[in-house]
Amino acid sequence: MMERIRVMLADDNQGIVKLLEDFFAAKEDIQLVASVSDGVQVARAVLEQTPDVLVMDIIMPRKDGFMALEELGRLPECSRPRVIILTGLSGDDFILRAIRLGASYYMVKPFDMQLLYNRIVEIARETEPMASGAGAAPAGESIDEQITNLFLTIGIPAHIKGYQYLREAVRMVMNDHDLINRITKELYPGIAKRFDTSPSKVERAMRHAIEVAWNRGRLDAVNQMYGYRVFAAEDRPTNGEFISLVSEKISFRKSA
Repeated sequence: MMERIRVMLADDNQGIVKLLEDFFAAKEDIQLVASVSDGVQVARAVLEQTPDVLVMDIIMPRKDGFMALEELGRLPECSRPRVIILTGLSGDDFILRAIRLGASYYMVKPFDMQLLYNRIVEIARETEPMASGAGAAPAGESIDEQITNLFLTIGIPAHIKGYQYLREAVRMVMNDHDLINRITKELYPGIAKRFDTSPSKVERAMRHAIEVAWNRGRLDAVNQMYGYRVFAAEDRPTNGEFISLVSEKISFRKSA
C-alpha cells in the first residue's frame, strides 16, 4: 500500500481550513498532519510534523507567507516540504516572488479543491526517488504524465502560460521531430493557432517559463534525471534546445 501524503495547512482563515480538513479527510492517500494559523508557527511545525506538502496562505498574522518561505529556505533541504501557495493575492509580482522563494505552485482563491488535491499528488510524487536506472519511466505512465513529471522536476509551474505551450511543443516535436528545425515558421504558429494567440506571445511565454525554472535552481534534479550534467546555471537553454531535450528524453523513456 502506498504511503499517505503528509499535508500541513498554514492559513488564518478557519473557514478555509475547515473546508480543507473535511475534504482531505475523505482522501485515503492524504494525511493531514498539522494546521497552523500564523507564519511564526510554520517552520517549527514543519520540523515537528515533517509534512511532504505545505499548503500556505501569503496573508497571515505576525509573519507573512513570503517570510515563512524565506525561513523554510534556511532549513536543511531534507526537512523542507514542497509548498503550494493558496492565497487571494493574484499579482504577477507576488507569484514570481513566491516561486523564487521556493514555492512549487501558486493558486489563487477562490480555488477548486479537486485541482488542489491533484497538485498535491503531483508534487508529492515529485519527491519520490527515481527507480534504478536513469531515465526509467514508471510502468503504465502516459506520455502526458511523463511530460508533467519532467516539468515538475525541472521546476516549471503549471499556472503560467508557457507551461501549456511547452507541453504542446514537446508533443508536436515527438510526433514530428523535424519541427524543431522549423520552430519559427511552423511550431510557434501551430501552437498559437491551437491556443488562439500569436506566435510571438508563444515564444515569449516559453522563454519566461524556462527562465522561471532556471531561477528556481533545480538543475541538480535535471541532471539526476539524465544521469549526467546536462545544464549548468549559466547554460540556460533556448526554447528550441529545451523542447528538443525534453522530447528526446520522453522518446528515450518510451523506447526503454
